[in-house]
Amino acid sequence: MKVLVLTLGVFLMPFVAAAAEADAGRFQLEKSGDHFVRLDRQTGAMSICQDKDGALVCRMAADERAAYEDELDRLAKRVTALEQGNVAQRALPSDAEVDRSISIMERMMKSFMGMVKEFQAEENTNPLPQKT
Repeated sequence: MKVLVLTLGVFLMPFVAAAAEADAGRFQLEKSGDHFVRLDRQTGAMSICQDKDGALVCRMAADERAAYEDELDRLAKRVTALEQGNVAQRALPSDAEVDRSISIMERMMKSFMGMVKEFQAEENTNPLPQKT
């Protein structure tokens, strides 16, 4: 079992390394005055980064922040509309709908019980032979 795991690990190492290299090339940093501009090469998003206490802290650029806020507002309105729509859908069915559903279930049960009685009558007229 250990040999299988080690063999599998050896064969998968190049793929893991290639994936790590792809992520490493995803972002590009450019120095701009006292801060850095980080470009995400996959999405095109730009962030402004500053060195604070030895750690690089990034925040969205102003135009992206506005787009982000607009998207949040749009999604909040959509959630509100969906929640209000669900209240109407949760309304109880009318008495006529309940009566119709019950009559359908009654007919189905009567039909099912009729089939059961037919099988019982057939079994009583044609008993199975005793094999013991």
